[in-house]
Amino acid sequence: MNQHILPTRTGYSACPHDCPSTCALEIEVEDGRIGRVRGSRANSFTAGVICAKVARYAERANHPDRLTQPLRRIGPKGEGRFAPISWDEALDEIAHRFRDAEQAHGPEAVWPYYYAGTMGLVMRDGINRLTRAKGYSRFFSSICVNPAWSGFLAGTGKLAGPDPREMAKSDFVVIWGTNPVSTQINVMTHAIRARKERGAKIAVVDVYRSPTMEQADIPILIRPGTDGALACAVMHVLFRDGLADRAYLKDFADDAAGLEAHLATRTPDWAEAITGLPADEIEAFAHAIGRTKKTFIRAGYGFTRSRNGAVAMHAVSCIPTLTGAWKHEGGGAFHSNSAIYGWNKRMVEGLDIPTSARELDQSRIGDILTGDPEALLGGPPVTAMLIQNTNPVSVAPDQETVRRGFARNDLFVAVHEQFMTETAAMADIVLPATMFTEHDDLYQGGGNQYVILGPKLVEPPGECRTNHAVIVALADRLGAAHEGFQMSPRDHIDWLLQAKGRGTVEELEEKRFLDVQPDFDTAHYVKGFNWPDGKFRLKPDWAHSRFTSPGKFGPYRDMPEWPDHWTVIEEANADYPFRLVTAPARSFLNSSFTETEGSVAREKRPELLLHPEDAAALEVGEGELVRVASARGEVLLHARLFDGLRRGVVVAESIWPNRAHAGGRGINSLTGADPVAPAGGAALHDNRVRIGKV
Repeated sequence: MNQHILPTRTGYSACPHDCPSTCALEIEVEDGRIGRVRGSRANSFTAGVICAKVARYAERANHPDRLTQPLRRIGPKGEGRFAPISWDEALDEIAHRFRDAEQAHGPEAVWPYYYAGTMGLVMRDGINRLTRAKGYSRFFSSICVNPAWSGFLAGTGKLAGPDPREMAKSDFVVIWGTNPVSTQINVMTHAIRARKERGAKIAVVDVYRSPTMEQADIPILIRPGTDGALACAVMHVLFRDGLADRAYLKDFADDAAGLEAHLATRTPDWAEAITGLPADEIEAFAHAIGRTKKTFIRAGYGFTRSRNGAVAMHAVSCIPTLTGAWKHEGGGAFHSNSAIYGWNKRMVEGLDIPTSARELDQSRIGDILTGDPEALLGGPPVTAMLIQNTNPVSVAPDQETVRRGFARNDLFVAVHEQFMTETAAMADIVLPATMFTEHDDLYQGGGNQYVILGPKLVEPPGECRTNHAVIVALADRLGAAHEGFQMSPRDHIDWLLQAKGRGTVEELEEKRFLDVQPDFDTAHYVKGFNWPDGKFRLKPDWAHSRFTSPGKFGPYRDMPEWPDHWTVIEEANADYPFRLVTAPARSFLNSSFTETEGSVAREKRPELLLHPEDAAALEVGEGELVRVASARGEVLLHARLFDGLRRGVVVAESIWPNRAHAGGRGINSLTGADPVAPAGGAALHDNRVRIGKV
C-alpha cells in the first residue's frame, strides 16, 4: 500500500467567483487534490444546486497550464516569452520598479489594480491596504455594479430587499434582466419551487430568448436599453386600471400623484414603439403584476449595463411600490443584499490610513494608460501597476485603447495570476497565484444572505502564493507599515467576524456559514424605506451622495426626474444599424473557465446570434464569418441564426480570449468606456454596430 496516498475527505467552502449566488460547496479532497464539487444541501439558498462549470472545478484547479513559478518577460511586450525567476528576484524587481516610478512622478504613478476574480474579502481587498499605506493611486471600482446599485438605492435608500428565498413563496416571479439558468442557477431553484408548490407563474424580461426565457410561462422580449419604457407602461396600466395600492402609496411613497401625471402619456402603445413588445403583451404583463399581490421581481445586472441603466433599475423598483407588493411575503423587488453585512474592513483595507491620493476609474483603464488628462484627473501618468484578480486585456471596455496602453514600453506591469491570461502575457513580471481551495478566506452572498467560510483545503501547486502573501512581501520591501500586514488571512477573518459581533473564526469553522438575513419588517421596509421620512423615492434625487460617492459621472445633470425611457443609449443609426448586447455565456464566467476543456467544448467558438431575416438581408448564412464593427473597433464572429431576438438586435455570448477570434480582437473591442450616470460604470450591453460579410 502506498503510504503517501491520503484518505478521501469532504471539505467545505464557498464559490469564489463574481456571481451573486456565492454557493456553499462540498468538495471531495483525495491525495492532496480536489475532486468532485457539489452544492451544499444544508445551505438553504444553495439548496444542493450549483452551476455545471463550478461542478467541474477540479478540471480548472488541476489544469496542467496553471502558472506555478514566477516569470520575467524576456521578449517584446505581448509576445508571451518569459523565463523563470525566483520569488525573491520577482518581488525585488517589483519593489524596485515601484520605487523608480514614485521617484520620477510621485506615488500616484503606481496604480494597484484588481477586481472580482475572487470575491473573498481578504484576498480581493487586501491590495487596498498597500495602496493606502504607500499613497498610491486608488482604485475606483466601476465596471459592474454601479448603475444597478445607484438605481436601486434611488428608490429604497438601501441596497437590500426581501429574502431571496421568498421567491419560493411567491405567486408570480418576474426575472428581469438576468439569465440565472446560465449565471445564477439558484434563482431558478427557488422560482421553480414556487411554480411546483404554488402554481406560480414565471415571467422573464430579456433582450433575447435566453435559456432562462425558454423556461418562462410569460416571455417578455424587448429591445436593449428599453426596460425603463416597459416599466413605465406597466405603471401606467396599474394607475389607469385601478391596480395601484393608493393607500400604500400614500403612506410609503413620496409623490404618487406627480408620478401618475407623468405616466399619463407613457401608454403601452408608446412603449411598444420603443421596446418592440406588442401593446397587448404589455397590458397582460401589467395585469398579471397588478392582480398578483405576491409578485417578486428579481432584478439583475443585465439591463443596467446600458447608459440609462440606473434610470431603468429605479423604474423597475418602483413597480412593487405602486402595487404594495413589498407588504407581502413572496413580494417586492430584490437586486442585492450587499448592505446587510456591514463589515468593518479597516484592518483588511487599511482604512485608518489617511490618504488624499486620486481615485482612478477602473473602466477607463485604456484612457488612463494612454495618458488622457481627464481620466488621469490632472495627475501624473501611471507608470507601474500590480494587477490581481482581473484580466483587463480581455474584460475591460474599449479594448483597442486598452491594448495600446499596455503596449507602452515605459509602463511596468506585474500580474499575479492563475493562468497566462492575455493581461499576464503583456506583463513584465508574472507571479503564480493560489485558487480558493488553497487559501483561507471569507465570503458574503450578494444574491442571498449568507456569510461563508472558505478554508484552505489543499496545498497549492508549485510555488503559487496567495494574494495576501504577495501584498505582505511587497509591503515589507517598500517600507509600508500597518498592523494588517502582520496578520495571517485567518487572523483577518477572525478580526472581521469579531468586529461585527459574528463570533470567531473557530465558531464559523464549526458552523460553515451564517444566515444574517434581516427580519421580515426590515427586509420589506414595513416601517418605512431608508430615507428620513420613510418614503420610497418615486422622484429620485440623483445627485444624492448616498449613491454617487465618491463623485458624479456621465451626463448626470440630464437624468430624468421621474421614471422614464432615457434616450441616452447608443441607439442604432444609418451607419450602425444594429444593437449589440455582449451577454454572459453559460460555461464561462467573464474570462474565467476559458482555459478549461469542458467549458470550451460547450461554448465551441465565438458567435453572433443574428435574426434569420436580418441574416437574409445581409446575405449571411449559418456559420459564416462576419465582421462586426462599432466606432471603437471591429471583431470577426461566426453567425448563428437565431429567431429569439427582435429584428435589429444581435447578441454575442461570452468573453472569449482575443486570440480565440479569427481577427485576434475580442468582443470588448466594440464596447465603450464612457462613464454611466450617475455613479460610473461600463455600458457593456449598449453598442450600435454594423455587420458585413468577410
